[in-house]
Amino acid sequence: MEQPGVESDGDPVGGPDPQLAATMGFSGFGKKARTFDFNAMFEQTRRTAVERSRKILEEREKAAAEKEKELDNQPGVGNLSAAAPCPVGRTSSRDSSSSESEDSSDEELIGPPPPAQGALEDSDDELIGPPLPPGYKDSDDEDEEDDNDNIQEEDEDPVRKIPDSHEITLNHGTKTVSALGLDPSGARLITGGYDYDVRFWDFAGMDASLQAFRSLQPCECHQIKSLQYSSTGDVILVVAGNAQAKVLDRDGFPVMECVKGDQYIVDMANTKGHTAMLNSGCWHPKIKEEFLTCSNDGTVRTWDVTNDKKHKGVFKPRSAQGKRVIPTSCTYSRDGKLIAAGSQDGSIQIWDRNMNVHTKFHCRQAHAPGSDTSCLTFSYDGTILASRGGDDTLKTWDMRKFKTPLNSVVGLPSFFPMTDCCFSPDDKLLVTGTSVKKGHGNGKLLFFERETFKKVYEIDVTDASVVRCLWHPKLNQIMVGTGNGLAKVYYDPFKSQRGAKLCVVKTKRKERQAETLTQDYIITPHALPMFREPRQRSTRKQLEKDRLDPMKSHKPEPPVAGPGRGGRVGTHGGTLSSYIVKNIALDKTDDSNPREAILRHAKEAEENPYWVAPAYSKTQPKTVFAEVESDEDEPDDKPEWKKRKI
Repeated sequence: MEQPGVESDGDPVGGPDPQLAATMGFSGFGKKARTFDFNAMFEQTRRTAVERSRKILEEREKAAAEKEKELDNQPGVGNLSAAAPCPVGRTSSRDSSSSESEDSSDEELIGPPPPAQGALEDSDDELIGPPLPPGYKDSDDEDEEDDNDNIQEEDEDPVRKIPDSHEITLNHGTKTVSALGLDPSGARLITGGYDYDVRFWDFAGMDASLQAFRSLQPCECHQIKSLQYSSTGDVILVVAGNAQAKVLDRDGFPVMECVKGDQYIVDMANTKGHTAMLNSGCWHPKIKEEFLTCSNDGTVRTWDVTNDKKHKGVFKPRSAQGKRVIPTSCTYSRDGKLIAAGSQDGSIQIWDRNMNVHTKFHCRQAHAPGSDTSCLTFSYDGTILASRGGDDTLKTWDMRKFKTPLNSVVGLPSFFPMTDCCFSPDDKLLVTGTSVKKGHGNGKLLFFERETFKKVYEIDVTDASVVRCLWHPKLNQIMVGTGNGLAKVYYDPFKSQRGAKLCVVKTKRKERQAETLTQDYIITPHALPMFREPRQRSTRKQLEKDRLDPMKSHKPEPPVAGPGRGGRVGTHGGTLSSYIVKNIALDKTDDSNPREAILRHAKEAEENPYWVAPAYSKTQPKTVFAEVESDEDEPDDKPEWKKRKI
């Protein structure tokens, strides 16, 4: 294995360039590195190791033979070996000594020989005293067995895994909490409601006061329908009552907004976006840039965060007659290969993500026609689909046999178009909430076994409807959104991780004492004013005083008090229009005779000129013409210019 261009002795074919070596500053520059034959080196190493092993083995055999000769030459050893019978299962002394010498050639044991294996085993459990009666068990053994039994019971009984021993209440507002979202790590919770607000809650940053660190209205005057973090937790999908979904970052700043489609185009596949109100949306479980939305325009669309100009794909649910139907909920399968949508005609239609023309699975009579299927969710193993219908039912469907439901429960009232259902982290329970009218009982969170659909547990949440429910697999905590503006978090100190456990242990921050003085002042009441220190007043009194000052508090001008009476406007108006109306427009001077109105100011203008005459006071020419009285025979009606003479 020699490199080309290099001889076996390592010298290069061409000698080094002396000029290049002189330029680089050291001799030998330009020589090629010597190469080695690795196969030959490995073979030489192997031979050396074999030779060394053979020599060591010969030395050991020689030492063992010499030791045997020494033992044979001792007089007492031979007689003893002859007199003592050889026990069963043991070799002769010579064999034993030879084997011991071979075994102890590497390292010899110093001290007495170790006890037999049975003795070692008996020494640990050696009992002192009379034997124990039959059937007696030690307390340690009983504790271990009890622990094992408890673990087995918890594994067998999924109800024991429900974390409901403790709860905290987050006050979102006064209206329905219609959306919940928790990031994959479980550090932040977002809530959205009918009051158009989206609130951000940080479990690690909150204290026992349980206050949100940010509140905003991303879609102005539209109710929030759905909130969800992406699979990486860096962006949030916001679906509201408008036609354009928004994507926010973790702190609530906008990242992307979907384009709105042209509502005058008949075929919804030819327009770039939704043209009607959105109903639901969710992220792709594997592809972090892709998300899904459904709308009242009768389409389900996929989007890419990096492209806000047009949708990525369009799926159009159809009725049995081929007419357009409105999808009310949509979701991805756990592997992201399937897209499911529940429609207003009661059907559930499922497409392959890459084939948007024909459905892969569909069930026409999944729920009652005319009801809104409020939620679709897949189990963690991907074989079961759960649907929460507006017909007060909860059903599960096997993806391998989709025509008929596996199980169904009726009598679960649902008044909201986004009532949730979700699977437990171990896939053994199915959770949903019930709605109640005001003053007619409490909303409940119900737990059903997935296999038998038997109700195994329920939680009385509050005196309002339970709209949203979310069971986080990492935190093992249950988040619930209610119809009276509350978001409750259920947890167990031992079964749950982080989340609500982080904020309940923190004490509330003390409010700033405004009345306390910042520093001590020396009060000298009888000192001269120039030496007297200004007395520090309390901050609270100063704030109240500044509040009364309209300049410091930036008090806006109040509006006009009212329309007024008798043609007069309110006296408190401070606008220009009100001033004009009060001072000019309401002037009741009689201007019916225009000549008198003009000559009304003539005398005053002649006696006290103000506008025109003062401007010409210095430049006014001297009078050239003089008026001469006319003769008596001249008629009085003679024009004025004829009466003048030079």
